[in-house]
Amino acid sequence: MDVISQLPNFGNIGFTVVAFIVALSVIVAIHEFGHYIVARWCGIYSEVFSIGFGPVLFSREDSRGTKWQIAALPLGGYVKFLGDASAASDKASDTFDQLDEETKRHTMHGAPLWARAATVAAGPVFNFVLSILIFSAMLMWRGQEVEPPTIGALADLPAAQAGEGLQPGDTILGIGGQTVTDYGSLYEAFATLPLERQIAYRIDRDGTQQDITGPYPFPVLIDSLQARSAAIRAGLKVGDVITHVDGEPIIAFSQLQEIVGASEGRELDLTVWRDGTEMAVTLAPKRVDLPTADGGFETRWLIGLTGALFFTPERHMPSFVDAVSGGAEQMVFIVKSSLSGLYHIVTGAISTCNLSGPLGIAQTTGAAASQGLSSFIWFIAVLSTAVGMLNLFPIPVLDGGHLVFHAYEALTGRPPSDGALRVLMGAGLMLLLSLMVFSLTNDVFCP
Repeated sequence: MDVISQLPNFGNIGFTVVAFIVALSVIVAIHEFGHYIVARWCGIYSEVFSIGFGPVLFSREDSRGTKWQIAALPLGGYVKFLGDASAASDKASDTFDQLDEETKRHTMHGAPLWARAATVAAGPVFNFVLSILIFSAMLMWRGQEVEPPTIGALADLPAAQAGEGLQPGDTILGIGGQTVTDYGSLYEAFATLPLERQIAYRIDRDGTQQDITGPYPFPVLIDSLQARSAAIRAGLKVGDVITHVDGEPIIAFSQLQEIVGASEGRELDLTVWRDGTEMAVTLAPKRVDLPTADGGFETRWLIGLTGALFFTPERHMPSFVDAVSGGAEQMVFIVKSSLSGLYHIVTGAISTCNLSGPLGIAQTTGAAASQGLSSFIWFIAVLSTAVGMLNLFPIPVLDGGHLVFHAYEALTGRPPSDGALRVLMGAGLMLLLSLMVFSLTNDVFCP
């Protein structure tokens, strides 16, 4: 196995590392700030707020006595509270009992149960809030598509596929003899369209309806690329148009889907149009497990790209309520899909290669950053949701494990013994390290 070939190949490694560090640092900072600010509201004092581990690169102490620092290893962070022995928030047993009752109240271990539970839960909650805010802001910035479908701008297509008669501002009322009222009916009409380069459209232009010809509505125009995919490894870019596969002309994205799906992984020779020039590209589809609407998974052959309409839709800004609702729905969808994926991995229904480690996440981060700032920010929101969800798993060392300890204390009236906590924390740490090694192995050896 050539390990070097598994490293990012969509740009220089330095760019990928920087993008990964920036994304992780933002997510960690929000997570730890959630712990810090809720602890402060609850009367718990924080001694150290650290982004990263290891040697301290920069630090300053605020008026409250909290040391804010950036450390050399940017792979996480922590808040060390008064009375903690370490960054893991274990009790400093040798000094804790010597504290007076008022001081103990300001420690993590001496505060009321509700304050401790709220402080622990705040980290994941702030990750979810960050995700919702980003998703909502992106929805407001991008806007919602105007319906009936209205052309905002025409895509750059090869001359044979371009539609000279259509113009920005045209509203699509019909296509191929099918009535169009919204984007749903537009996509439904695709099933009955003939595979021809020019299609009949019914449009409204400045209040006047007219019939006109235009390009096939869903050409093989690349809209986005997935990290670690065959398309990225082959050097394809957003905006490319695939015109031939194995020498045969194609005009519809559905044709590419059928060819790739039936390939069984064999190499495909593509002709790609880019900025007026044709180029040859060879790639082999990868076998991928994808979530389905019913919560299951299906295995398909993919090359890792999505298509786009021949035009950019005209958009309008949604209301604040609609944007936040859409952001929350997106966050919930990611959580549900992730949990479903983990369940299917554990039960053996899908390949364990679907579990990515640090290298895989870094590659995905770099790929998102290489596609533009908006793509990078969107991925930060996705990763923030994943970090919040992971931290709620009931594993000692993680926030979810601490919440389990607090639930035990609420039910029994006493916390677990220090000895039991040490054993459980050690076991949780070993489990996390094992999962990290396993996922890192996936990054190196999975195709």
